[in-house]
Amino acid sequence: MNKKKIGIGIGTWAWGNKLVWGYQPETDDILLKKTFFDAIDGGLDFIDTADSYGTGNLLGQSEKLIGNFLEELPTRKVKKITIATKLAPFPWRIGRNGLNHAFQESNKRLRGHITRVQLHWSTYRYAPWQEEQLLDGLGDLYEKGLIKEIGLSNTGPKRLNFLYQKLKERGIKINSIQRQFSLLTKPTLKDEKIKNICIENNIEYLAYSPLALGILTIPPGKSPKTRTILRQRLFQNILPQTIELRTLLTDIGKKYSASQAQVALNWVRSHGAKPIVGMRNPSQANDAISAMNWSLNQGEKEKLDFNRKKCLTNMPQNPFSSP
Repeated sequence: MNKKKIGIGIGTWAWGNKLVWGYQPETDDILLKKTFFDAIDGGLDFIDTADSYGTGNLLGQSEKLIGNFLEELPTRKVKKITIATKLAPFPWRIGRNGLNHAFQESNKRLRGHITRVQLHWSTYRYAPWQEEQLLDGLGDLYEKGLIKEIGLSNTGPKRLNFLYQKLKERGIKINSIQRQFSLLTKPTLKDEKIKNICIENNIEYLAYSPLALGILTIPPGKSPKTRTILRQRLFQNILPQTIELRTLLTDIGKKYSASQAQVALNWVRSHGAKPIVGMRNPSQANDAISAMNWSLNQGEKEKLDFNRKKCLTNMPQNPFSSP
């Protein structure tokens, strides 16, 4: 897999989320619109969202905003963008048709612009039968021509192999796998296994939270500003444990006149994964665009790999990831 061909995606978890990100519609929506158009104009062509993004009565807000923004783009530009949403396998969404209504609602919010539907997380650890039935249902929607592509999220290598073969028997391809992956995720053998499966089967490897909820963007010695208590507590717990790693990001970045974020994103790309980076303002979009103009050399990648293994933190990991 050629790292130079790996792009960067637009993450939109924060678009509508008050609990973690302190979303304020009256002020944020104008900024998010400019962020969106700057990102698209800069060559970012992958948008990731989910039907569960948005807290309380703002559920689905991320999809609504994206749908509205896409309507203002020329059709020729929209056709070049992959719009990927994730449907949540909530306990009440059961059976082969369990996601049908959710898909219809997401499609309305996104104004009919869905390219790829992803199962948001694996139910393997508590209800493996549900995951298989819902995936069969997505296969039905694909065969009816209602969706173009299918993806998985929070799925481990063993389960990915099984589900890939299950759909392959119907002549349906799994287009992508999305996993939490950054310099602060715990190194495991799953990383390489997932990467190898993706290479062998031409599956796009997507990495969410590549900046570890913003921790990897904070310069050593700086006091971060955040709108929410949750992120404030996270910073208090994790920042002291990551000083050496963030210093290394800063040092590498100086060589390329690049930010810590750019270095962290290119580390993800160096491992064959497309980072899906959360963006809430134009400067973050422009930073991601700039990161695509250069790559880490092998020595820099290995230094970061080594430091990652040394940097043991309490970074939250997704509890629903399957084996």
